[in-house]
Amino acid sequence: MRHKAYVPGVALLAALVVGGCSAGGGDANGADSKPGTPAVSPAPPGRYATLPSPCRAVPRTTLNDLLPGTAELPQDQREKVFRGSAAVTYDTDRKVGCSWKADAPNATRSLVIDFERVVSYDPAVSDDDRADTVYEKRKKAAGLSSPTAPAADAAATTGSGDKEEEEDKEKGEGGGKATDTASPSSSATSGGGSDDAASDGTPGSGTPGSGDPGSGDPEDALPSRLLDNLGDAAFLQDLPKGADSTAQNHTVSVVFRTSNVVVTVRYAEQPALITQRPDGRELQEKAQALARKLAEKLSE
Repeated sequence: MRHKAYVPGVALLAALVVGGCSAGGGDANGADSKPGTPAVSPAPPGRYATLPSPCRAVPRTTLNDLLPGTAELPQDQREKVFRGSAAVTYDTDRKVGCSWKADAPNATRSLVIDFERVVSYDPAVSDDDRADTVYEKRKKAAGLSSPTAPAADAAATTGSGDKEEEEDKEKGEGGGKATDTASPSSSATSGGGSDDAASDGTPGSGTPGSGDPGSGDPEDALPSRLLDNLGDAAFLQDLPKGADSTAQNHTVSVVFRTSNVVVTVRYAEQPALITQRPDGRELQEKAQALARKLAEKLSE
């Protein structure tokens, strides 16, 4: 009797085990299983994984030209000016900058450069595309939005909420009238004179924007505009003194993008006397010349 009672129990246990295994196999291979989705290739990374040392990015010969009066300073003061002052940053792989300032008898000139390496946190968006969005935002803030590229402007306005957007707090001020005029070919040099062409392509005629550096008001420089042959995209923003300001300060900014790096050059002059007016054309030419040198340095 004990033997007959034991056998059915073993049989029942075996049936439960077999049934459980069969049920599990059905769940793994049955209708509830989903086919694997194809792998999505992530967007390619940007060309640059690091940034240059900003305070060493400008040669001393260039600094000597951009900051008149430095050569006449005592050795220790001259070295201090050339060293520059590094910007405070918490991630030198993502954003760095440096500034210089020199006082000459007739004016004070200052220079600031910033490098920002943009990284996309969206695998479907490349670093270059994300950097282009950052660049477009700055171009729009400068009043230079291109009416022929609404998609780019829309992307720049909406943003994607990435970390780098929180860092991008620069706001443009003023800015001239947008124009498709390319930068003068001679702006790649850092001389004070120019043989620039006017915006309509004709030789200078002594009016603002023409190629005659000796005519008109020295503050009458070419307006804010898009630039050609500088990185992947570039613009210049001219910021003369405000109408209600007695200080004759003048600032020029050149912003360009190359791959996933956005570079900003700000060059300014503050005359010693309010009766003096800075040469805006010279400031523009020298700012552009430095921007091109920085673009070449990044490409090395």
